[in-house]
Amino acid sequence: MGKNVGGLDRVLRIIIGLGILSLYFFLSGNARWFALFGIVPLFTGLFSCCLLYSVVGINTCSVPKK
Repeated sequence: MGKNVGGLDRVLRIIIGLGILSLYFFLSGNARWFALFGIVPLFTGLFSCCLLYSVVGINTCSVPKK
């Protein structure tokens, strides 16, 4: 699977993912486990690849496909 996340989209995903993950330290009880959903935007930002973008056909990466 090629890269389909680029530029500003990638930076925003990393920031949002870290923000959601940080909620783990501020929430209490079972609600804190929902903060682990921050892993999804963090990894899609770090690896520049989003499965949902592939399914829908969106590409925000400026790198030309080969």
